[in-house]
Amino acid sequence: QVQLVESGGDLVQAGGSLRLSCRASTSIFSISVMGWYRQAPGKQRELVATITSQANTNYADSVKGRFTISGDNAKNTVYLQMNSLKPEDTAVYYCNAIWRLLNYWGQGTQVTVSS
Repeated sequence: QVQLVESGGDLVQAGGSLRLSCRASTSIFSISVMGWYRQAPGKQRELVATITSQANTNYADSVKGRFTISGDNAKNTVYLQMNSLKPEDTAVYYCNAIWRLLNYWGQGTQVTVSS
């Protein structure tokens, strides 16, 4: 099993920045894909960004150029740097890992962007 613990969510003004962290209970080098998803009230959970064990990244169109996903193998942690935040980025952000063909989720961290 893989346990994921997110942190870094906060209330921030539009135009501001936040960095989310997701610490895994196992080496992230062994995890096929890690990613960040988000779910706003009344909406479905959506992909934000993913990173593979080979460091290939993928982003939703809505965050390209503003968000950056990265990993630190030494700390077993994946980060999501979020810049130029907009009110529509407000959501609960979830960390995801695909390990040995199984999906694992963190508990979520709230990001609120005020206008």
